[in-house]
Amino acid sequence: MTTRHPGTAPHHLREPAADDPREVGGYRVVARLGAGGMGRVYLAHTPGGRPVALKVVRPELAGDPEFRRRFAQEVASAQRIHGLYTAQVVDSGTDDPTPWLATTYVPGPSLQQAVHTYGPLPVRTVLLLVAGIAEALQEIHRAGVVHRDLKPANVLIAADGPRVIDFGIARAADAGALTGAGLRVGTPAFMAPEQALGRPAGPATDVFALGALAAYVAGGVPPFGAGPDSAALYRVVHEEADLGGVPPGLQPLVWHCLAKDPAHRPTTAQVIEAVRSHPAVGGELRFTDDWLPHQVTTELRRHADLPAPPDGAPVAVPATATATAFDAAHTVAAPRVPRPSGQAPAGAAPHPPAAQDPQPRGRRRASASGRGRGRTVAVAGAALLLGAGGAFALLDPYSEDGEDADAASPAAGYTAVHTGTELTSPDQSYEFDVKAGRVVPQETASWYVGRSATEFYVSERSDTYVMPAGGQGLADCLKGIESQPVTALPFTALHAGRAFCVRAQDGRDVGIVTVLTASPGEGPVKVSVDYYRRDG
Repeated sequence: MTTRHPGTAPHHLREPAADDPREVGGYRVVARLGAGGMGRVYLAHTPGGRPVALKVVRPELAGDPEFRRRFAQEVASAQRIHGLYTAQVVDSGTDDPTPWLATTYVPGPSLQQAVHTYGPLPVRTVLLLVAGIAEALQEIHRAGVVHRDLKPANVLIAADGPRVIDFGIARAADAGALTGAGLRVGTPAFMAPEQALGRPAGPATDVFALGALAAYVAGGVPPFGAGPDSAALYRVVHEEADLGGVPPGLQPLVWHCLAKDPAHRPTTAQVIEAVRSHPAVGGELRFTDDWLPHQVTTELRRHADLPAPPDGAPVAVPATATATAFDAAHTVAAPRVPRPSGQAPAGAAPHPPAAQDPQPRGRRRASASGRGRGRTVAVAGAALLLGAGGAFALLDPYSEDGEDADAASPAAGYTAVHTGTELTSPDQSYEFDVKAGRVVPQETASWYVGRSATEFYVSERSDTYVMPAGGQGLADCLKGIESQPVTALPFTALHAGRAFCVRAQDGRDVGIVTVLTASPGEGPVKVSVDYYRRDG
């Protein structure tokens, strides 16, 4: 794993925003990994320099006693899980003013990202993934936990196999503060029938999700199709899956996992044995050097490029047994003194206000130290890892720098595919497909703009820029992305008439989104979309 100078983020990460905390629970934040329905996730480091994924619950959930109770219970259960194919929980602050959770950092893309970028994966790769995920589920179920939200976005790819994340945390989301905010627990395209009907979830529920995940990874589309969530849920309960894009050699196993009756689905042990006996793996479940396609292996090397921990004196880590064991196993760190939960370490400053209650603190200029990278995400029903909560500091609009108006325009070489396309997202489960110029359910568009109750979010590997009042031109958009990219698109900065732009990081696709709703929020949000494609 390589590192670079502190303060510079590689292109698959994004710099912390102005209102992101610099330290949470003693862990030093170096980059933002994502955001979604339940909180934000950061790349952080232990005092010994080990990277962790640090997940911070959004303030409105932190204030809900029922959510906090369930969150603490599920974190305690998750800490008992030590499977080789899970991202282990190493520390937590469930009693802190703003609860948080730290897990081992997995330097790799999610299955959703890999399929979106490179298309369906080979049969042998899919089989090995299924076996590894099934083994992870065995460990999760052994601890008395049901994942409830297994989907491609919750499985990360490492060189030695998959890593399942966010296991069991979805149960905490049943608390009133989250469901009352209009956020759904689980993802319809990967829900089991019993879950869609509101019945109790068990290990077989996760096996159904594993079958749907396998169909997506092998065929490139969810087995119960796209369309409104209500339609997906109906098909999950009443119709058979469409496995037309799944290679024939995988279909029997997938069909077995997707049985409507939980009693007719295989156990995780039977799934592993079915993979082992498949001719494509030759009787051996081994993650050899060639188990992934070459382009995905290259992607893993990119993700291993991490920013170095920030300079300065070490920050003490909360003295929980799991954290101590984690650092002791991987690095040499200063001794720690146990402290009451929620109390700052001896000799350390209290948690920064931003970590406890990240509310707006006035207008600020975006950092010019480097482009924000990665994604701002809030996929349907994401459990803890991906969450966009609270408000963000406003950013000053881009100001002209006196550049010669006759200079070559950065917009040269782009063609308008469609302009002025008015779209309305009825609720948070629908996104704007920028390329197609239509409204689609979450997780069905390859390049999109979505919305939560408080902000817009964009697909991975995209850069964004909030345009000044009255500024909507492509040239201004491209210049702004280069000079003042932003890492958040809060509704508070985007009232009716304001626009923001989004550009794919390869530069081929650019969208300009003008907000038409007077005060965006939880209800319908209307926008106008211009989409440009680079020539050649």
